[in-house]
Amino acid sequence: MTAPDDVRDVRRTAEDALAWVDTHRTGFTLGEDALAVDGEVDRSWKPLGELAQVCATVSRRTDPSDPLHARARSLLDLAWRETEEGELLLRLQRLEPFATYPLEVYAALASAGFQNRAFEEAAAVVARTRGWRLTEQDPTRRLGVLRAEERCGIRRPSPAPPGPPATWLGGLPEPWTFGRDAGYALTHVVFHLTDWGREAGGLPPGLAAYLADWLPPWLDTCLEARMWDLSAELLAVAAVVARPAGDPLPLDAWQVLRTAQRPAGELPVEERDPPPEESGGAAERLDGERYFLRHYHSTLMAAFAAVLTSARPAAAPAGTGARHGGRGAPA
Repeated sequence: MTAPDDVRDVRRTAEDALAWVDTHRTGFTLGEDALAVDGEVDRSWKPLGELAQVCATVSRRTDPSDPLHARARSLLDLAWRETEEGELLLRLQRLEPFATYPLEVYAALASAGFQNRAFEEAAAVVARTRGWRLTEQDPTRRLGVLRAEERCGIRRPSPAPPGPPATWLGGLPEPWTFGRDAGYALTHVVFHLTDWGREAGGLPPGLAAYLADWLPPWLDTCLEARMWDLSAELLAVAAVVARPAGDPLPLDAWQVLRTAQRPAGELPVEERDPPPEESGGAAERLDGERYFLRHYHSTLMAAFAAVLTSARPAAAPAGTGARHGGRGAPA
């Protein structure tokens, strides 16, 4: 049996993490270089897209009366406003028609009910080209792009390239070949197949059985190495892999991760990440930006994994209405 206090500790991990994210929401705002050809995507669109992806799952897996749901919806509204209700993504798509990240960011927002029909129409036109379909990508990334296309109603005119079997995880490799890169690849295969934990039953049975066997030792390895970001992602995977009846939650792992979470709610990527220096002035602001970039993803993953672990089943109704056109109605 799982003790209620233990489950509440997992829930508090999500609450504290999402509170830190909310407090640092300015870190997700787009700068003036968002449309620049030489703009740094990892400092602008990537954080915004990851915020949307995680908050879409939190809002889907929590009840509308839950404060976590309200906070997630508020952050989703922020993300949608930052894209100017999809208009910036449309302009970005026209500037870089064969870049995949505008579609991936849009798909995350679309999963929460936001819609910009002009973007979807433009993306569908590009997706019909041979240049788009033949872009060389690693198998895990290709799977993510295919899922983004599906979310936006894009159907390829020819058979899609191989999916999970072409990935590291899909090949059911020798478990001792697991490493950092393989770990991040396998978590994202699971996220793509389950629509980031929003759909139940997305994993093929053989893949789920393989993960049930080998996920625990992989997770232990990452926790021992104090790789908190990857550990959080693996805990998210553990939450969507069906467990045998009576099999307890990995609460020992959650206790370790909870200990690594800092008092304000953020989770470092690794143990070596120090707190920001209080140096004052521009240097302090620069250090604060570095601190945000080194902590936002692992903190989002902590909230994501904790909600998947403690919230209602994915098959339950979302409790939010679809949004249409641009603004939509409040959830």
